[in-house]
Amino acid sequence: MSLLPDGMHVTTSMVATYFEVAETVIRAVVFDHREELEGNGYRVLTGPELSYFKQLSGIRTHTASLALFSRRTVLNVAMLLRDSNVARQVRAYLLDTEYTVRNRPVDNSVHNLPADLLAALAAGLDNRIDQRVTHILGTTVVPLLNALIESAGEQRKGLLSAREDIHRAQRKLAQHEQKPHRLERARARRPLTGSRPLAGSTASTDAMTGREFAQHVAEPLRRDGCTDVEIDSGGDRDATLTARTADGRGLVARCGDRTPHRAVGDGEMREFVRTKALHRADVAVYVATRPFSREAHDVAAQAGVTAVHRGLLEAWSAGTVLQALR
Repeated sequence: MSLLPDGMHVTTSMVATYFEVAETVIRAVVFDHREELEGNGYRVLTGPELSYFKQLSGIRTHTASLALFSRRTVLNVAMLLRDSNVARQVRAYLLDTEYTVRNRPVDNSVHNLPADLLAALAAGLDNRIDQRVTHILGTTVVPLLNALIESAGEQRKGLLSAREDIHRAQRKLAQHEQKPHRLERARARRPLTGSRPLAGSTASTDAMTGREFAQHVAEPLRRDGCTDVEIDSGGDRDATLTARTADGRGLVARCGDRTPHRAVGDGEMREFVRTKALHRADVAVYVATRPFSREAHDVAAQAGVTAVHRGLLEAWSAGTVLQALR
């Protein structure tokens, strides 16, 4: 709690994460003690106020309201939560802080002291508080701001790197588009069976077998740092490929049917989701040179599957790194 400045606000999910409880627990506390929490800084933003807050903070949410907890409100929640070890620790912190500030018994006769002595005591207490505030600023708030600045710098570097990847892929795609007819004539003169398609091009993948297409997909995987790349199975039209990402996560990829005139349906995507569970994979990629239906996209989004259609496969083969592999 000492790392959270007074002027900073957090959301309901952040409060739940801090106290290691479900969001429903925090909402129940707010429902039972809303008046008390509002008196200590709890606010719910709606309408133009919420829109203005989104512009200033950069938060992207489609909700019609947003609850904000100030540092004082978070302390208030800690006093009300029962089944949270973090809340108990915060209460102990508050008691220790109070004991540190008032480290001697209260003298009930203080009101009988002379006015000049009372003024001197008040000045001494103000000096101790100023010293404590200075200590907290130097040891907690300043390091926290430095960490935030450094983190923002790292995020900016990541965005610049992603933008450079996109520009590089666009340049390579433009180079391919400048000579499409010559490339097609060269492919027509060369037999497809056993041939190696050009990196970044899917024009010849429609005639590949499942194993040949999986080998084609394995190339950008290896380029992006994946290891232990293996083709588990492969028929005439599809194959399953397993690997391990550069950071050690398990990966499974479906190199799907490349029939160009129909889209990948939700049934095929659900079957691949079961394959992902069977392999206990952290990363799942469904690669196809045909489009995905809206229902298939919905299933993929719910199950954490990256759907790679023809256009995305072109960009990936040309050098862009899939977001799932970053």
